[in-house]
Amino acid sequence: MAIDKSFYNESSATKLGWDPTWFGEKYFDDKLVRAIKKWQKEKDLTADGLCGPASFRRLWTERQADIDDHKPTNCHYSNYIVYQGNFTPIKWDKVVLWSEQGGLETPAGNYYSYSGRPKRNVRLFVNHWDVCLSSRSCQRVLDKRGASVHFLIDNDGTIYQTLDMQHGAWHAGSERVNRASVGVEISNAYYTKYQSWYEKNGFGERPLVNDAWVHGRKLGEFTDFYPVQIAAAKALWKAIHEAADIPYEAPQNQFGKTSTKYEQDVKYGSFSGFISHYHVSKNKIDCACLDIKTLLEEIETQEDTGYISSSDFCEDDS
Repeated sequence: MAIDKSFYNESSATKLGWDPTWFGEKYFDDKLVRAIKKWQKEKDLTADGLCGPASFRRLWTERQADIDDHKPTNCHYSNYIVYQGNFTPIKWDKVVLWSEQGGLETPAGNYYSYSGRPKRNVRLFVNHWDVCLSSRSCQRVLDKRGASVHFLIDNDGTIYQTLDMQHGAWHAGSERVNRASVGVEISNAYYTKYQSWYEKNGFGERPLVNDAWVHGRKLGEFTDFYPVQIAAAKALWKAIHEAADIPYEAPQNQFGKTSTKYEQDVKYGSFSGFISHYHVSKNKIDCACLDIKTLLEEIETQEDTGYISSSDFCEDDS
């Protein structure tokens, strides 16, 4: 049965918060469908004329490039994360809880609530990149889509916790995985054309990746995470391990390296550990550049020197 594309776009706009003028049109009609197709072709997206979640996120990021709210301001920093109301220390200097000044909060109704129930059993920690310019922008996209994630890591290494880990966030595209996991969105716009934006706004040049493979195919060049974001992720993983007893394990290939493909046992089996989104979805490529196994080994062998300062990893702390 053929889909009514005009009706779909109008429904999508109501849910996500866009309108035809974003594509240079006035109405939800065939002209808009053609305009969306043209824009999708230019961005190397599936040109179906439908502004769904993937097209919306890409368009949102482009529009956000001109908005100056990309840096955390007036934040109250904590030194712990929250699981079922209990506080677990985290050795990182920039952690902001949803209930504190400058925090980001997941709206009620955008997650599986486990309030008043026994402690939720989690076996997976899922890493994502957000294809946004900042964590604040990512949170807006998630809110508009009715999605959620427990943590976000911003360009400067600030870690936001948006809801108690007791609840199941909607981040992995599968109820089975969502109910058994905790997730993080690490800010990274992915496309190299945003490199100048990062430099202009004081974050410095991002590393580039040009040799990544996922699901058996090589990806084109894309932007990598900043060192400060990797350091923040490692501090978060360590705290997650201590709070939820998720083991320091990563999906591996036959050579003992971090797997670069979908793993059925991770999604449906008994595997427990730290993963990337692509490990549980054949349609995802994040986080292709993240060597989880090596980073976990570094955490286990790293000498405990107390709290880590994000400023130690930033080239430009302006």
